[in-house]
Amino acid sequence: MRNQRTLKTSGALSGVGLHTGNECKLTFVPAPADYGFKFVRADLPGSPEIPALLENVVDVKRGTTIALNGVQVHTVEHCLSAMAGLGLNNVRVELTADEPPVLDGSAAPFVQLLHKCGLEEQTESCNVLEIDDVITFRDEAKGIDIVVVPSDRFRVTYMIDYQNPALGTQYTSLYDLEREYIKEFASARTFAFLSEIKMLFDAGLIRGGRIENAMVIADVDLTQQELDGLKRLLGITDEVKVSPKGIIGEKMVRFPNEPVRHKVVDLIGDLALLGMPVKAHVLCARAGHPSHVELVKLFKKEAAKKALQQKYSTGGKSADKAVFDVSAIQRILPHRYPFLLVDRIIELVPNERVTAIKNVTVNEPFFQGHFPERPIMPGVLLVEALGQAGGVLLLNTAAEPNKKLVYFTGLEGVRFRKLVVPGDQLILKVEMVFYKRNICRMKGQAFVDGQLAAEAEMQAVVVNRS
Repeated sequence: MRNQRTLKTSGALSGVGLHTGNECKLTFVPAPADYGFKFVRADLPGSPEIPALLENVVDVKRGTTIALNGVQVHTVEHCLSAMAGLGLNNVRVELTADEPPVLDGSAAPFVQLLHKCGLEEQTESCNVLEIDDVITFRDEAKGIDIVVVPSDRFRVTYMIDYQNPALGTQYTSLYDLEREYIKEFASARTFAFLSEIKMLFDAGLIRGGRIENAMVIADVDLTQQELDGLKRLLGITDEVKVSPKGIIGEKMVRFPNEPVRHKVVDLIGDLALLGMPVKAHVLCARAGHPSHVELVKLFKKEAAKKALQQKYSTGGKSADKAVFDVSAIQRILPHRYPFLLVDRIIELVPNERVTAIKNVTVNEPFFQGHFPERPIMPGVLLVEALGQAGGVLLLNTAAEPNKKLVYFTGLEGVRFRKLVVPGDQLILKVEMVFYKRNICRMKGQAFVDGQLAAEAEMQAVVVNRS
């Protein structure tokens, strides 16, 4: 744990945006604790603020664009990367246009300005998402693989493979953000393929792109007329020279594997959209902005789960093996003996799904009459157990769950597949199908030894207790 950080003083720089080509002045301003990173459109009436958070991401095609109430800021990843790379948590970023300056195409100019402003530690502690289990993301169509494993610090291993002689396969690793980011990664510039340049311009992008602020990789042969057109687009006055390695302006290359290092810069910027640092080792293969954002979505779910654990856990030993132990469950559900039919929550993804355990013992009071000579758990109680697991899923996000009740309003597709007897362990799985304005529909399944014992679709409403 460490304290949050902001800036000591403000600082500004100016330039044109990579995609819009608009002239923009950017000013970093110190911000109070828990402010986060916010981009402020100082050129618009009221200076609207856009928090740099996942829920405000609207486009990730060629960069990360955020928006709120119709106001946008394009290509925020380099600026975010610089702030996150220096361990900052709270900064106000004021802009006079809709895109930060591209400058040299890297995060280094932002890093230099932030250093000039100075870093200041605040008194409030910094929340950090610590990953405890392996998280994976895969896009088979695009060959993208991301694996996140527990680590004692934030680390990155990145691989790109463009099947192109000019790039080929490139790897890089970042093991220590504080020691390596500035020297080894921040100055790596963005890159584009020669075959993409005209297409990007025709699509209204890279209007501010120049040979000085990007690596251009020659993946196609161009006629002299096409080369002359490229010179005009990129603002090149000298003769266009392509190196034997296929890079235009090779003398400007900063690292032998500069493209993959820039991918790490982008990743750090995109991960800042979570709103808190991450402690984990992130391994990426052939990823980009869209998959980075998908990873942030997975991190956000993990953060929500951990917040719930912290909110309801009693801190007992059982809490180490469960999302909620029985004491935590009793803080959410109103049910008590002999009608509390959930012993433990072992998985919970807020607003999506829950997995619970009910250990069925011979001492259950209902076995005295159902049936004394052959005890069987009543089917209606199997459905009740599923309903209680669904109640945890519904009430866990309520500010005051002890003041709420879940009333079930309908059941459909109820089926009983297997007898449940003393000694069985019920695995209760409930998925949210629909939830809006305190009305929901859930699908529940109860398993014993991997076999389906009961299933039902349940409709419910959340109401106040009084």
